[in-house]
Formats: sequence, C-alpha cells, structure tokens
Amino acid sequence: MNQEKKDRKGTVLFSKYTRGEAIKKALSQTREDILFELRESKLKGRGGAGFPTATKWTIVAAATSKTKYVICNADEGEPGTFKDRVLLLEYPELVLDGMVVAGYTIGAENGIIYLRGEYEYMKKSLEDYLHEMRKDKLLGRDILNKKNFNFDVTIRMGSGAYVCGEETALIESLEGNRGEARNRPPYPVNTGLMGAPTVVNNVETLASVSHIVTKGGLWFKKYGTDKSTGSKLFSVSGDCEKPGVYELPWGTQISEMLEIVGAKNTKAVQVGGASGTCIPKSGFNRILAYEDAATGGSIMIFNESRNMLHVLKNFMEFFVDESCGQCTPCRIGNVKLLEGIELLEHGKCTFSYLSQLKELGRTMQIASKCGLGQSSPNSFISILDNFKEEIFDGNGGSYGK
Repeated sequence: MNQEKKDRKGTVLFSKYTRGEAIKKALSQTREDILFELRESKLKGRGGAGFPTATKWTIVAAATSKTKYVICNADEGEPGTFKDRVLLLEYPELVLDGMVVAGYTIGAENGIIYLRGEYEYMKKSLEDYLHEMRKDKLLGRDILNKKNFNFDVTIRMGSGAYVCGEETALIESLEGNRGEARNRPPYPVNTGLMGAPTVVNNVETLASVSHIVTKGGLWFKKYGTDKSTGSKLFSVSGDCEKPGVYELPWGTQISEMLEIVGAKNTKAVQVGGASGTCIPKSGFNRILAYEDAATGGSIMIFNESRNMLHVLKNFMEFFVDESCGQCTPCRIGNVKLLEGIELLEHGKCTFSYLSQLKELGRTMQIASKCGLGQSSPNSFISILDNFKEEIFDGNGGSYGK
C-alpha cells in the first residue's frame, strides 16, 4: 500500500496519474510506438548520468536473447539525495507501471528493484503493493489479458555500498559478487545480469516513463529546456527554511530555487551531492540542467556561517570510506586529497603541493574506472577554486611557508 501522499505540486511527476494507466495505454500500442514517444520526449536518465532512455531501451529491444531484465536502480546512496524514497513510498504506481512498460517494450519477463540497504523499512509496503498489482492483473502472467505478456517484479536489498549505485557494480552485487564496477564494453544493454541484455533505470526515470506513455512525448518536452526536457525532482537540504523534495522544470536558475526553499545569506550551493560541484554566489544565475549545473537531484545549501574547508573534509572522508579500492587512481587518490585537506587545516600545505593535488584530482577524473573516482575530485577542485580566499585567510586553514 502506498502511503498517503503529501500535498506536492509539480507539472510532470506530481501531476495526476491513475495506477495501471500507462500499462493499459502501452498494451494498446506497438513497442515501436512506445520507443517513438520516448525518443520524442528526449527523456534522459535521472540518476545523474543523463543517458537517453530511448537509446538504451532500443538496444535491448533489438537484442535476440530470450532472457532480458529490467532493473530499477533504487540504491539512492548519493549524500543529500532522498527523492527516490519519496517516489517509492508515495508514488509506487509510477515506478512499478514504468517497469511493466519497460518489460513490454524490450521483451523482458523479469524485473528487479535493487533497494538501498538503508531502505529496508519500506520493503514490506512495496511487497504489499506488488501483491495488489498481481491481484489486479497488472503483474504476472498474461497481464491485463494480453496473451503471452508475462512480467513480474522482485525486490533485492543492497548492502549499503555507495559504489553499487553504478549500474555494473549493482549487477555484480545482484549476482552475489563484491560490488565493483566492470570493465566496459561490454555494456549492460548487451551483457548485463547473468550475461543477458539488461535495462538499468533510476527510480525517477521509470516514474517519468509512466507519464510520457499516457500523455505523450510532445507534452513532456514542453517543460524544461531543449537539451534537458521535462521536470526534475530535487532533494533540497541544508541552510534553508523549507528543506524537502521539490519538482521544478529543468532550466530553473539556482537563485530561483533558493528563493522557493527560503534560503537566506547563502554562501554556496553544492549541486549533485558530494560528487557534484560547489557553486559560489557569483554562479547563482546558472541553471539546473544537463548543459549547465547538472545533478542527479541533490542540492545542499550552505550559508555564511559554514566553513567550506570543513565541508570539503566531510565529503572527502566519505569518498575514502566508500572507494571499493579496485583501481589505483581512486584508492590512493582520495586518500591523498584528504591528506592535503588536513595539511591545509594545520597551515602546512605549500602552493606547489596544492597544485600537484589539483592535478591529481584531474587525473582521477580521467583515469578512474567508475563514476566514484571520476567525480570525487569535483568538490575538492571546485571548493578550492571558488573559496580560496576563505580557506587560506587563516579561518579555515592557510598555506604553509
């Protein structure tokens, strides 16, 4: 049973929707019709990577394998992100209907929700909801009396590893292995779970699919920008009067968002969680969009009372703990960046050494195997570049002699 919805306002995801609506509409169409609407919508993955959803589905739909999988990536481990939790608890019909539509479109019979380990408390309500769907013939065999369309969903729990938010590490975890990113190619769309073609989509992406199928791709892309269509859920936390989950159209200025959530005396906005970039006041006219300030949904707000070096240290400690250790740039690089921050705290970091650390960060962005190591230096570089006067004036650390 889905929990009682709060009075949320939004143009797309939080607009009116009836359970089963997208499934009924999809089963009245061909798979090609659905793929066309997805292409028309220009929907991109909402987990952060921004890969076109229609492209991913088309590749798997064209595969000749008899076995295919749909995986809902609900391993919401990015610090400051809690939007997927809201969708799963309050709007499961959007997510589950999106999974059924995906199964029909690509020719899969098996769906899996990979649920973050810390979200075990919501497993029971999701299983109850799946049971209701089966009773209403929205899951199982011959869905809505569509002959030979069989699709069901199971829930698998994650183990609390940040790296399992990356799709190939997630698949390794599902197969009973240590959660580590795979070498790519091959990609999951060709060789995914148990070697079969697999679609891995974020919770919000699947929820968006349900609205696109019922209302059309043209309707969806009238919101947002040309390169970032539709709306986005933002998990807003930190120094503001009204933290929470907000649906805003892509293309919203950071300054507009700050006004909506009641943020005052804001010094910095961390866009994209700990792995994102830290934007100072001078950048508050930037827009939240794939082509500018991209984010999987996390928005952290820091006011003038915050010490940005302390913020940075908190982020880097997280990445040192969460690195799987598989590749050298990430395993050693994050430790070295954290050591540099500690030197800054004690006023013992020279100009030349700091320059070397920033160059190390740029090397990590290129040479690391997965998104953790590729993105963990983002905060280090952006905070040092944008708040160097604060960090080096003695309040939050200073250069050594």
